[in-house]
Amino acid sequence: MAAGGAAAAPGGTAGDRLRHDAEAITATGVTGVQARVTGADGRVRTATAGVADLRTGRQVPPDGHFRIGSTNKTLVAAVVLQLASEGALSLDDSVEEWLPGVVGGGHDGDRITLRALLQHTGGVYDGAYPSRGGSAAHYYASRYDVHTPEEIVAAAMRHDPAFPPGARWGYSNTGYVLLGMVVERATGRAWHAEVADRVLTPLGMRNTYWPGRSPSLPLPHARGYTRFAPGEDLVDTTRLIDADASGGYVSTTADLDRFARALFDGTLLDEAQLAELTRTVPVGDEAPWPGAGYGLGLFSRPLPCGGTVWIPSGDQIGWRTRVGVGADGRRSVVVSMSTQLHDSAESTLRQEAAATALIDNALCAEED
Repeated sequence: MAAGGAAAAPGGTAGDRLRHDAEAITATGVTGVQARVTGADGRVRTATAGVADLRTGRQVPPDGHFRIGSTNKTLVAAVVLQLASEGALSLDDSVEEWLPGVVGGGHDGDRITLRALLQHTGGVYDGAYPSRGGSAAHYYASRYDVHTPEEIVAAAMRHDPAFPPGARWGYSNTGYVLLGMVVERATGRAWHAEVADRVLTPLGMRNTYWPGRSPSLPLPHARGYTRFAPGEDLVDTTRLIDADASGGYVSTTADLDRFARALFDGTLLDEAQLAELTRTVPVGDEAPWPGAGYGLGLFSRPLPCGGTVWIPSGDQIGWRTRVGVGADGRRSVVVSMSTQLHDSAESTLRQEAAATALIDNALCAEED
């Protein structure tokens, strides 16, 4: 897939441009948008567009909670990098060293490193990862299903690997489930407990939490919607149980903004850890942005104004989250969209292109 570059923004203030770009996202069929931008001067701008609830038409809360999807992977990567810096593990350790006998079915656990799992180059089969999508009927039938990490990995191991370790890049949620198991083995504590103690508490991310087996979201929040097929109505997909290490946390735009900046400004990671985080491999046509690469738990792509934007982002049924941060952590933008448009590739690309334009305009604009 390939999304377009930044759209032309209207004149006026940065706040006017942000509102315009948020409304452009809703024009693609998205029900509600929250956007938050922090400039190099530290000033924060927020905008909302659309509605939080199609039944009532209530406004989108600017501080609403949402499911962050695979932005969760960046949280896990930060924890693994800290553990590596402390000598508790090494990025070059094999999965077999930490989880003996867990990886099989043609997968070579001796050749799949923790770095490969973080970077999606391990070839871990992902086609058996439990999906709540595909159709409204499947969502309703599976939204409260609970799967242990062991069950998810075992299901994958009944298949051949996607490719030999290191042969190419291929996204694997199951690989991050394995990383959660490694963190627990290395620390004796659940992966999300390590995220809470190492990232959330130090940064004061008080509105970010692991929902466990609760399908609900705390107030305030917009409702999440999904269109599964052409011509179908949007389906309310707010309620869901899905909280493994590949994508389970709930957060807000303010908290994710704080996290994204802390990744790059030296607060969370030292210079060596940051170098590991940002060592990328090309992803080719498998990402929605031309020239994209993947580091440890996050994408990168060129900005139209020059330089690189780092993208710790993710999708979860009912929501799309896009985060963009500059290499020095001084400028950042977070966009929460409370709709997934799966009715066609064209709909998906239009939504992605509109979000990309918002991020590019926010990061490339001159300060007011």
